[in-house]
Amino acid sequence: MTKTKFTRMAYNSADDMVFGRCKKPIKTGFDLEIGSGSTIPEINYAPRPEASKSPEKLISEYDRITNDILNRMIQLGVPSVVLETEHVQDMTINAKLGSEIAHIQKTILEEFYDEYGIKCGLRHTIADIRERKNHLDLKDGRFSLLMECFDSVASKGADLLSIESIGGKEVFDYSILKNDFRGILYSIGCLGAIDVENLWLEITKIAKKYKSVPAGDTACSQANTAMFLAGGLLDKNLAHTSAAVIRGASASRSLVANEAGAIGPGKDCGYENVILKAVTGMPVSQCGKSSSCAHSDIMGNLMMQCCDMWSNESVEYHGEFGGMSVQCWGEVLAYDCSMLNAAIETGNDKILRDILMVSDRYRDPQGFILSYDNAYEIGKEITNYTDDTYMRTKKAALKCCNLLIEGSRNKLNLSRFECTNLEKLRLELKALTDDSDEFQNECLDEYTKKVRGFIPGNYF
Repeated sequence: MTKTKFTRMAYNSADDMVFGRCKKPIKTGFDLEIGSGSTIPEINYAPRPEASKSPEKLISEYDRITNDILNRMIQLGVPSVVLETEHVQDMTINAKLGSEIAHIQKTILEEFYDEYGIKCGLRHTIADIRERKNHLDLKDGRFSLLMECFDSVASKGADLLSIESIGGKEVFDYSILKNDFRGILYSIGCLGAIDVENLWLEITKIAKKYKSVPAGDTACSQANTAMFLAGGLLDKNLAHTSAAVIRGASASRSLVANEAGAIGPGKDCGYENVILKAVTGMPVSQCGKSSSCAHSDIMGNLMMQCCDMWSNESVEYHGEFGGMSVQCWGEVLAYDCSMLNAAIETGNDKILRDILMVSDRYRDPQGFILSYDNAYEIGKEITNYTDDTYMRTKKAALKCCNLLIEGSRNKLNLSRFECTNLEKLRLELKALTDDSDEFQNECLDEYTKKVRGFIPGNYF
């Protein structure tokens, strides 16, 4: 399969990027158009733990979840919606179970579309089950199970196919605890990139077979790990400048899925998606303030700035005062999207975009890096090194350092600790070789010895 090469930015300038519109919109599901002029709520959910005790209970749980969401959307007059089913492990290991749930959900979506005309689609995010107790099993039996599940849910009508892949995680987890940015870069720009390519060349084939959409991946196992370790403004487990640089660098890894055939919308928890949108022109899903049911972040408004779908990330299915959890959080998403769409219709989209962005831009280094203008500049660095995932990851990380240094001279307030860490990062990155083969050979030898669970055969 021929891979796509992104050698130039999709947009002439950062200011061309807005929410609800992209250069390469997608049509899928039941009359659903993503990125063609409006934002769409994407509701994500998880079954209650007791529902996983038997296949029958789990199937019934997803039946209720799907009906509850769609009933609330119809009650509110919401014109379009996407449901995202993130697999619990049982659904991926038992492909028949995952496919049966996909079939039931798609049938319900069709019934609501036929009766009420609601435009709708179904995303299934397959669980990456390749993590064993002490190591990753990326290529052997678990890989086959993944592909079997992708094939199974696509055959039963899943419109969008995604995964949160874990390639490079073993070296990243070791390196982040040691504050070893060399290992972090190796895990993201080399190991992670290799695994993403292996996965998405196969996922794209399956999507083409069933006319599903190969949507996208995330650097969740790395960049989100860093974001959660960094935490809020009182937390000190990881420097926030480190988390910001890791996030910017992670776009290089996530982009590999698009190079291998994914066409969006990128997964909601990929905060780096704004960089991918700038590079590819493809639609993206994002989460922020409306995902506080799943986790906290410090850029909740900013992440709406260029979204095409707006997600709650995930919520456990249970009762709340306003109804079931999926109905309450779906309603929040629907009203957010209604506001964004009104801004588009009245020609105020760029004004609202900038308000959302500026409200969080200087709160933390991570939000600063993901502000759409800075995201665009990081994207430009990535497109300069199309054929070398190591170099584009390194250059993206260096660009983040330089942007943060420049920002600290303006309104971005960094503590002495953060400034010291940032300068250390910059010098460490600059000192790394530009020879990709030399870097990878040295790292392969070093981390094979240092990281107990690192098995080169998973990648090479």
